[in-house]
Amino acid sequence: MKLNIPKPYEASSADVAQVIAPSGIEVNSNYIKLGEYFAKTIFVFTYPRYVSSGWFSPIINLPQMMDISIFVHPMDTSLALRNLTKKVARVEAELMEKEEKGMVRDPLLQTAHEDLESLRDSLQQAREKLFQVGVYITIYGKSIEELKKAEASVSTLLESRLVYVKPALFQQLEGFSSTLPLATDRLQNTSPLNSGPSSSLFPFVSPDLTSDKGILYGVNMHNNSLIIFDRFSLENANTTVFAKSGSGKSYATKLEVIRSLMFGTDVIVIDPENEYENLSRAIGGSYFRISLSSQNHVNPFDIPIIPENEDPADVFRSHILNLTGLLKLMLGTITPEEEALLDRALIETYASRDITPDTFSKTQTLPPPLFQDFQTVLTNTAGGQGLAKRLEKFTSGSYAGFANAPTNIDIKNRLIVFSIRDLEEELRPIAMYVILNFVWNLIRSSLKRRVLVIDEAWWMMKYKDSASFLFGLVKRARKYYLGVTTITQDVDDFLRSEYGRPIITNSSIQLLLKQAPASIESVRQAFGLTEGEKNFLLETKVGEGLFFAGLKHVAIKIIPSYTEDQIITTDPEQLLQIKGLR
Repeated sequence: MKLNIPKPYEASSADVAQVIAPSGIEVNSNYIKLGEYFAKTIFVFTYPRYVSSGWFSPIINLPQMMDISIFVHPMDTSLALRNLTKKVARVEAELMEKEEKGMVRDPLLQTAHEDLESLRDSLQQAREKLFQVGVYITIYGKSIEELKKAEASVSTLLESRLVYVKPALFQQLEGFSSTLPLATDRLQNTSPLNSGPSSSLFPFVSPDLTSDKGILYGVNMHNNSLIIFDRFSLENANTTVFAKSGSGKSYATKLEVIRSLMFGTDVIVIDPENEYENLSRAIGGSYFRISLSSQNHVNPFDIPIIPENEDPADVFRSHILNLTGLLKLMLGTITPEEEALLDRALIETYASRDITPDTFSKTQTLPPPLFQDFQTVLTNTAGGQGLAKRLEKFTSGSYAGFANAPTNIDIKNRLIVFSIRDLEEELRPIAMYVILNFVWNLIRSSLKRRVLVIDEAWWMMKYKDSASFLFGLVKRARKYYLGVTTITQDVDDFLRSEYGRPIITNSSIQLLLKQAPASIESVRQAFGLTEGEKNFLLETKVGEGLFFAGLKHVAIKIIPSYTEDQIITTDPEQLLQIKGLR
């Protein structure tokens, strides 16, 4: 008995279509449905008299899922010239008829005649060619409402440029097929365009932020290229990060910190929520907790190291001004007379340790005064008793453990993190000021490539003196090879300060992640966003947003590696899973 044994299956190229094709398509007059997605094809049917170069780029760069096909069918020049000659003859006849009847000149008809003659001359002299151009856009959505919203945004953007579109009614399947990468124009809805307008549709105009050096920030959502950028290659290396809570702003910054350290950049972080602790431990950084009962202290009266090529007397006076700003932050509102009194008391406090502007260069090894020394001098200064009494809580009161102790932290590390989470809210801006002043003196002491991260910078923007100090630091950072990253979730508080916008304008890089509806208008005005970009920031997912670098900006998706994610995540559920694995 002969058995018919079937041959084993052998793969062939014909199977590719079966794998990538949908299981079925639901075709309607105005859309089609493929699996969970709805799709709709629209086409351009009319253009304005003039189109500028790159007018189509906002459509191509929209952060929406869509497919665009541009078909350019060359026309026979001789046939086009004969048709143009006939049209010119008809227009001239109409113009002569109106003139003979004594009618008022029709500017539209006159302009059409001039355009036809100009195009005919260009074709005759081979300076231009004529094409039948079809532009088809297939947009997608997970619901009919989402599809309508996407269509409205595309149509509005095109109509603002006097370009009008129509849906491919009863031809949605043909339209969808025309936008597939098959190079087949099944829709055949074209418009005659000469070389100039046709070239303005050039599609490869997505901003590219891929350079030969730098770190990986994320993936360009416009064209899936990598955003590799060196922040120190711009006029300044400062960055601002704006986003609502939980949208990934600190996550993105920690990712930048890891990758910057890999390329030899030192990093200093002011951490208000202990978000950088795991990162610091994982890579062997220095982590200092600043609190009322902490063993780590920073003395605001430390003697700053004199940078090279700077006058010691100027460094001393600048230090006194910074301390005056700190005292104003501690005391609240003071009069000009009281400010002058504080300045004099500060100078006398240092003089009590033989530290003066004239001897400043020779006093680097002397022990600096403490806060209680300043209070003693202020108490013994005429008119200073009231101010000294107000500062008592920082020397012998409940806040004494915070500011009245010698500096005892080791700053010889490539990653230094200062945690201020355990401080009272009213002390946080003061702590930020003290730490930033300490860090600023460190940065000025030696020229080295560094990044300073200030998380929740809006704490400093709430008070004029601390905001002014932060702005001065941002403005002068470039001179000392420093890049300052300011991160905030309270956009309105940040921008409400008179120093908020100057900090943004002095930052060459901006990262905008998901925004709250209440603050989106402030963000739109501050960064000059389009309506499409504004809506994108309202609806974007965690880790997605807009990345501005100089004059370029793209939609970015921040993607970590598995190891990076395990180190920097602060998601409670994920942290529990990691602990369980251990």
